[in-house]
Amino acid sequence: MRLPVLLVVLLTSAACGGQTAPPAPQAAPPTQHLGQQARAAAASGPKPGKRVKVPYSASGRYAVVKGRAQPRPGHRPPVRYMVETERGLPFEPRAFAQAVHRTLNDPRGWGRFQRVDHGPVRLSVALSSPRLTDRQCLPLNTGGDLSCWDGRRSVINAVRWARGVPQYHGDLARYRHYVINHEVGHGLGHSHRSCPGRGRLAPVMLQQSKSLDGCRPNPWPNP
Repeated sequence: MRLPVLLVVLLTSAACGGQTAPPAPQAAPPTQHLGQQARAAAASGPKPGKRVKVPYSASGRYAVVKGRAQPRPGHRPPVRYMVETERGLPFEPRAFAQAVHRTLNDPRGWGRFQRVDHGPVRLSVALSSPRLTDRQCLPLNTGGDLSCWDGRRSVINAVRWARGVPQYHGDLARYRHYVINHEVGHGLGHSHRSCPGRGRLAPVMLQQSKSLDGCRPNPWPNP
């Protein structure tokens, strides 16, 4: 006697809130097939696109992220730097430090960077609440919205780290590369630049958090 065959069709939809039966397991893609930006975004805290509630004011105190990370291979002397995070922000400090280090050591970046957790260092990269950003950046008026270089630190505004800017069209991973490279660029002695022409790639030292001035978004010093 032949047994009837039960055909089960699983329908899933990203717009549905109900539970569905899990799809048949598939082999996970190898790590090397994942894009660098996807890995950086996954490791840097809440996923891009997820709304993160960032307090206007946190503890007002920085803590150095413990640990070290080596520079990418090369012959140029590395830049020693530290990563700091303000206590009380909704981001995991080690994940932020890893995202910063990947950005700074990308071949499209400024050079080679060695992360340490004590001085002497050339600069620090510091994730900061809007209120602390405003205080650190004086006399520059950041309005609770912008980031800055304060003479010692690349001060990264946590609101911008969480939400990006409209000019990057929802690509939070790329914007995070930009804000790190732009503020560290100031720490390396680079000044602001203008858009070289409508439709061209923006220089990383263009103030892209304010406007692209007709350029296309670009997070890298050497794209």
